[in-house]
Amino acid sequence: MEPPPEDIPEPEDWLITYADAITLLMAFMVMLLTFSEYDVPAFEKAAAAIQSNLTGRDTTSPIQLLRIDVQDVVYNMQADQVVKVETDDKGIVIELSSAAFYLPGSAEIRDEAVPVLEKLSQTLLAPRYQLYTIEIEGHTDDDPINTAQFPSNWELSAVRASRIVRFFVGQDLEAIRMKASGYAETRPKVPNTDLQGNPIPENKIANRRVVIRIYPMSLDEKKNYEEEMRIRDQKEEAATKAAGAKQTPAGIPPGTPATPGLEIAPRAAPANQ
Repeated sequence: MEPPPEDIPEPEDWLITYADAITLLMAFMVMLLTFSEYDVPAFEKAAAAIQSNLTGRDTTSPIQLLRIDVQDVVYNMQADQVVKVETDDKGIVIELSSAAFYLPGSAEIRDEAVPVLEKLSQTLLAPRYQLYTIEIEGHTDDDPINTAQFPSNWELSAVRASRIVRFFVGQDLEAIRMKASGYAETRPKVPNTDLQGNPIPENKIANRRVVIRIYPMSLDEKKNYEEEMRIRDQKEEAATKAAGAKQTPAGIPPGTPATPGLEIAPRAAPANQ
């Protein structure tokens, strides 16, 4: 009779790789916390790469997913010639051409641009982007403007940015998530003139733009947002209760017939029941 086979312990070499990965992850997190500012998209991309290595599944970071969703909107609306989507060290950057979105010398949004803004707002209403700040900047070229409504480029750039904010609020995006600012001609993408001072028309067109920056909220912004949403929900609940109380006369229990003494007699059951 042969002796029973001895139990062979399973190899545990994987523990070394696992321990190395955890150690590197911890060191990475400590390094990030050492800096007051860091590149959010790069951090999320690195975190997604680490998760992919540990789980063996491809992972897309939230900001990468947001960029994909916004680019899908732009391409589906055939607006890629007038809308550019990029990333910076905080999140994604959406650049709108002023010529395509506004009437000349005006802050009125063109009718043709409304569907693009509507689709974009629907994307930003998704629950996974609820804790993202939406910052909108207005920019102009260096050609001065002097009208009754816009005494300078400062007013024009600021109102154009504010008009996008108002549009988004009308699409049910929370105002607390948004910021609006106007920079006039102070932050050009490219020079408005050449070395001889001659205007460069194509550069002026590029500088007339509205920029939408979307990035994750800071801890303080998240706290303020959640508190604002809690207060809003309480107000809506109180308004609903008040509306219900107005419909029921005082002193009469709910369910009492509106006309005293008038009741509907129960219908007699058929004889065959």
